[in-house]
Amino acid sequence: MVSNLSSGKRRVVVTGIGAISPLGLNASTTWKSVLAGQSGIARTTLFELADCPITISGEVKGFDVTRSVGPYRPKVNSQITQAANSKDARRVGRFVHFALAAGLEAYEDSGLDAIRSQIVPERMGVNIGVGMGGLPEIEAVHNEFLTKGYRRVTPFFIPQAIPNMAAGQLSILLDLKGPNLCNVSACSSSAHSLGESFRQIQKGDVDVMLAGGAEAVICKLGIAGFAAMKALSSRNASPEQASRPYDQNRDGFVMGEGSAILVLEEYAFAKKRGAKIYGEIVGYGLCGDAYHMTSPAPEGQGGRRAMALALQDSQLNPEQIGYVNAHGTSTPAGDIEEARAIARLFPQASDHLHISSTKSMTGHLLGAAGALEAMFSLLAIRDERIPPTLNLDSLDPACAELKLDFTPHQAIEKRFDYALSNSFGFGGTNASLIFGRI
Repeated sequence: MVSNLSSGKRRVVVTGIGAISPLGLNASTTWKSVLAGQSGIARTTLFELADCPITISGEVKGFDVTRSVGPYRPKVNSQITQAANSKDARRVGRFVHFALAAGLEAYEDSGLDAIRSQIVPERMGVNIGVGMGGLPEIEAVHNEFLTKGYRRVTPFFIPQAIPNMAAGQLSILLDLKGPNLCNVSACSSSAHSLGESFRQIQKGDVDVMLAGGAEAVICKLGIAGFAAMKALSSRNASPEQASRPYDQNRDGFVMGEGSAILVLEEYAFAKKRGAKIYGEIVGYGLCGDAYHMTSPAPEGQGGRRAMALALQDSQLNPEQIGYVNAHGTSTPAGDIEEARAIARLFPQASDHLHISSTKSMTGHLLGAAGALEAMFSLLAIRDERIPPTLNLDSLDPACAELKLDFTPHQAIEKRFDYALSNSFGFGGTNASLIFGRI
């Protein structure tokens, strides 16, 4: 096979990144923390923990959506100095706050603001994937409703809760008049948002997309729901050791929150304006398991098809992939099935492939996970450093027999040109993205 760089399709590159995560309030701090093998998981502070079975999470701490930024001037006679003022912040959910802040960081990083007068707003769009939307806001308004009745329900309840409000508010803030979308596909949401944005630019519908994900469901109801499914780690006494993908003593994932937004551009457009380019999206694959509501298909069949489709789309050989940022949630079944899928698709993995799960440090950001991990994949190529899988003390024997390198404990230096990022979700939804060096 040959790369799709000569396939005739419009090429799509990444020119800006932004992130709000349990590891930092911007992309740079988050990435440095990942490479250092730091954990963002600690005792939960967002709500009262009395009687709560799970008391740990990957919270975003110290975040203020009203902090000063910019100024940015996305259109004539406008100036943005905050993601939201205190009045507007109360009208939308916490997940929207994260998306606005990460979106503005990515926008600034891209350098687009300096040339906005030269860009038709209809050629710029947004797609922010969100898995669950404003669950804490739903919980709070419902409690208010039960105690005080209909008249005390805020008129902003629906805008606080609906998942597409992150994309909608970012569109308004930055005058993005092209596609305004929200992919909702569980833990694959933001990977799908990136992939679908990639395809829209490829086929010429738009030139620039702000794409990624946001999630904030660390609340009593959210924790209770996942705990009832036995999906969460119960290592309350040792938060930093709780997320341990591929380790034989793993007992579930850790809830995380945050946002990651990437600026995607058509390559010639970015090149002409002299943009800084992080890398290129070269492949996207998606499929469904058609198997079970929450369990992955045996041998990771769905995930394997998504990866194979991404490889087919990129026109790359498996041997050209140097790194897989795995979905790797730290659940007993999911980790093994994904590992088996990788081993089958990459039969020469021991010669060329490193794998890691950064959820070992961030926790699982649900709908925002795919975008954050896409950012890590890009930066791994740029910096020639592969982040580690934290807490991998005793490799699961079912994974060990596959002879894969899961990059335990410490980041490693390695030059490679292509990375693959996996995102799989409840309902049997799968997405894989391949990024390449320019």
